[in-house]
Amino acid sequence: MRIDYHAPMVTHPSSTGRPSAGPGLRQLHRQAVELLGKRQFGAAQQCCLRILKENPQHADAHFLLGMIATEFGRVSNALEFIGKAIELEPERAEYHAHRGRCLALLKYDSEALAAADTALALEPADALTCDTIGVVCSRAGDHEKAVEAFRRAVSREPDNPGFQFNLGSSLKFLGQFDAAEAAFESAISVSPRFHKAHTSLSQLRRQTPERNHIRRLEGLIHNCGDNVDAELQLRHALAKELEDLGDYDGAYRNLSIGNAKKHRQIDYSIERDRALFDCITGLFTGEDENTEGSDNREPIFVIGMPRSGTTLIERILTSHSTVYSAGELQNFGIALKRAADTDSREVLDIATLEKALQIDFASLGQTYIDSTRPVTGHTLHFVDKMPLNFLYTGFIHRALPNARIICLRRNPLDTCLSNFRQLFALNFSYYNYAYDLLDTGRYYVLFDRLMKHWQRVLPGKILEVQYESVIENQEAESRRIIDYCGLDWEEACLAFEQNVAPVATASSVQVRQPLYAHAVNRWRHYEKYLDDLKQLLTAEGITLENT
Repeated sequence: MRIDYHAPMVTHPSSTGRPSAGPGLRQLHRQAVELLGKRQFGAAQQCCLRILKENPQHADAHFLLGMIATEFGRVSNALEFIGKAIELEPERAEYHAHRGRCLALLKYDSEALAAADTALALEPADALTCDTIGVVCSRAGDHEKAVEAFRRAVSREPDNPGFQFNLGSSLKFLGQFDAAEAAFESAISVSPRFHKAHTSLSQLRRQTPERNHIRRLEGLIHNCGDNVDAELQLRHALAKELEDLGDYDGAYRNLSIGNAKKHRQIDYSIERDRALFDCITGLFTGEDENTEGSDNREPIFVIGMPRSGTTLIERILTSHSTVYSAGELQNFGIALKRAADTDSREVLDIATLEKALQIDFASLGQTYIDSTRPVTGHTLHFVDKMPLNFLYTGFIHRALPNARIICLRRNPLDTCLSNFRQLFALNFSYYNYAYDLLDTGRYYVLFDRLMKHWQRVLPGKILEVQYESVIENQEAESRRIIDYCGLDWEEACLAFEQNVAPVATASSVQVRQPLYAHAVNRWRHYEKYLDDLKQLLTAEGITLENT
């Protein structure tokens, strides 16, 4: 689940800057605000430039240009414009909030949180600014402060479903499920077609015959029209609830329909991923894996296919008194991209990978550590639980040779099915394989080959943990994990469900429960639909345990 930033329908009072502007500039400013609200960015930009030609000290014109630059992905330029606006009018909370938003987009989390603190201290009166502050705090990992900001937004504008949704999402991350449910229901009561709230609501608890949302979801699906994303969200919600009630045929039917429509809409090819994986294995041959990286020992990277149990291992680790949960950080990939300094818009692509071998790895390691501050640094270790860091494992070892790396493995059929069942962030293209079950199988094959490659070229550097083994023998596997990290055993690691740290992943509900086994061999409920997947995996040499 992802906290949503709400595009500005700018409603703050006209800022005329210094010196005061005449009627012509005030009219131009109103036009710029209206055009931005209508997302007519080119025309809004021209209005702002005309304002600044007459009055270069017009703070809001600089601010609006920053907003426009952000919409076009020019975040560094946006920071320059917003910085100038703050210089001219430092008491405007919305300026600081959107500066924080830009810093969060660039993954400068400590600076983003500082900007959010400044904005909150200025006591913003409008709901949109409060909501923006909440988004900044959430994306920078401070979910408690995010809840505070979202509550302010909701109190000022309770009939905004987006604000209610963001509040519910942060409450869910904190494990406050009843309050989250109330917020999602509030969003739905205001706007029944606020579709993602239905998906989030379905995940909060196990549905029962007496208490579920199936009839409501079915009615909404019939009125989706051509809105592919809306239907996708609703069908995933319905599939989850039908699965809870034991209707696996109905669940699979809805998953298949929703995913197939989305798969036809996107431009995804497994060949692009295959080329990326091939590039990675070609760069790391094992002949020269010694490195002069940073000697920092703090990070513990938990990697693996998504939905393979990585959050469970993270919770076991962070139940230890010396280990902090930093969440699913994108920091390492972004630090690598900046160090490689390639022109492509993608964070991870072949050009970036090839150039990255030329960078200063000690500097990369320290840059990564610095980027996690101040959230980290107050405990001996922190866990970075970004599953897709398995793509960066060779670079991680060179930059941080003392870091611990733990890879989760899970039954291939359960892994593929769980990815197919999961509705990932719609704007995060790295998970686009998951809309097709066979593409998911093909991606799993690439992952399996890459992990075997890492074990060959980095022998002894990665601890592989089998999810099913943790379920079957929790204490022995937990002790093995803790020992690998060089830590003394603590009994709290067996009671991970009592860990109060926020969980901003798809497993935020499950890991707050004691260990359970009903997710093991879930694929058997869907076995009649998996023949082609089985054939694909076995043809590629994948062993299907217990099949």
